[in-house]
Amino acid sequence: AMAIRVLIVEDSPFMQRLLTALIGAEDDLKVVGVADDPIAAREQIKALRPDVITLDVEMPRMDGITFLERLMRLRPMPVVMVSSLTESNAEVTLRALELGAVDFVTKPRGEGGAEVEHFGAELVEKLREAAGAEIQPVPAPAAKATGGAIAFRAASLIAVGGSTGGTEAIRELLVPMPANAPPIVIVQHMPEMFTRLFARRLDDLCAIKVS
Repeated sequence: AMAIRVLIVEDSPFMQRLLTALIGAEDDLKVVGVADDPIAAREQIKALRPDVITLDVEMPRMDGITFLERLMRLRPMPVVMVSSLTESNAEVTLRALELGAVDFVTKPRGEGGAEVEHFGAELVEKLREAAGAEIQPVPAPAAKATGGAIAFRAASLIAVGGSTGGTEAIRELLVPMPANAPPIVIVQHMPEMFTRLFARRLDDLCAIKVS
């Protein structure tokens, strides 16, 4: 089978080396190029035809979101965001998922072995999943929901489990919920700061209260 072709869009030389090493260690993945910024990335996408892109949230010359928006309009393709654990980056990352990024990974805090290993395992798993994802052009966001006409049997509680790529599915599930929906509990694998911001964002969009 052909290896999955990965383009790394990242301006930090340390992260470029780390991503290249972690992805390059896998038989089924191949780094075909590294771009320092979105302008260079555009050229490399045309020339190298990657299957999937890793995109740093914070980029010089054009921020990752502007680039992602253009990419999804002109050439929709699987993108995995690489984010650091800061509040502003978490907000941008959630916006990136709304714009059509398949998933995200958060950079390791230290350069130590175990943390980098964990990051590497998560990264390659998400790249494989992203490469197989069907990328749909993203529709324009709807206004705040009033809650759709969903009829519930006498449910006392709705429980939802989400994993990779689950954030957008959860948003699509919750936005149409009427204000009188039964209580809902959701388990979604996500770094600590992201959950709070994700809940706040959903609360803004939904008729139901999300916390």
